[in-house]
Amino acid sequence: MRWKRNRVFKTTITLVLMTIILAVAFIVGVSLGPISIPFKETIMIFLHKLQLINYAGFTDQQWVVITEVRLPRVLVASFVGAALAVAGVAMQGLFRNPLVEPGYIGVSSGAALGAVCAIFFGWSAINQWLLPISAFIGALFAMFVIIIVWKATNQRSIAVLLLLGIGVNSFFSAMMNVLVATSKNEQELRGIVFWLQGGLEARTWEHVLIISIPITIGIIILFLFGSQLNMMLLGEDHAKTSGINTRVTRNFVLTIAALITGAAVAVSGIIGFIGLVVPHILRLAIGPDHRLLLPASALGGAAFLILADLISRMVIQPITLQVGVVSALIGAPLFVFLIIRAYKGVSL
Repeated sequence: MRWKRNRVFKTTITLVLMTIILAVAFIVGVSLGPISIPFKETIMIFLHKLQLINYAGFTDQQWVVITEVRLPRVLVASFVGAALAVAGVAMQGLFRNPLVEPGYIGVSSGAALGAVCAIFFGWSAINQWLLPISAFIGALFAMFVIIIVWKATNQRSIAVLLLLGIGVNSFFSAMMNVLVATSKNEQELRGIVFWLQGGLEARTWEHVLIISIPITIGIIILFLFGSQLNMMLLGEDHAKTSGINTRVTRNFVLTIAALITGAAVAVSGIIGFIGLVVPHILRLAIGPDHRLLLPASALGGAAFLILADLISRMVIQPITLQVGVVSALIGAPLFVFLIIRAYKGVSL
């Protein structure tokens, strides 16, 4: 009984700390920018927006900046960051490899190809929602192609699935390079490049609505697979002897991870390293138990992307960097450090 109490205490403390970190990142992300707003004022406006208090001590400019510009952008960042981090944890558990992330099975590149097609063929000019819809369809297409080819090989090895993902990534990247090389004007080319770099500019409440439901449902579903992922870490044979249908679990978790990744990429573009770095850091801090690691990664991924987006807006004003660039600048060196730390003294 004592170990159960200790586990509950550790889980509670971890989730409380991660929630506090996310709350702080949220307030800072909404408050700071070219027009800075005091933190206290931001909190009061936020509570007023939720109709928890009646507060009228703000200016019209502050209200518009927070509620119509920054709040939807920060909410999109939190949903995208949480989705990518949770999908990363789920895939790392399935592959039994902490260096795997959602883009490795071709979902991100499929979404990217869908979005690039929408820009290249002018669909996004007809209706702005055709771009995220095209990206989401591209993610689903990539997932189904990989699963169908994987089944056609009559192999059930996760390594084979990973190799197929690398091949599909390369093919989709080549297709995107063809479209970039044949783009008809500079504006079209810039639109493609900026989307591929990942960004949260001009995100609105409509973007929040389009991703909040699928990502929230997908994350909750993956939370329910924490125990199964723990068993699969020990190997498929061990999981089978514990009564887990590994084939169904693997396919279902992969599908949900792909869906939330596709939903995230559909509104943010390609943002790398969140699904790698955030779960890896948290795994070193709190251990590999997926029942705790999954919710902690959701909170940590959301906070990471909010802060990365804040840096992209603040570091070289008035120029705004793409958040995907900032994420790579932060994540890549940190990832290299984690690899060196993990494999130091190990003969490969």
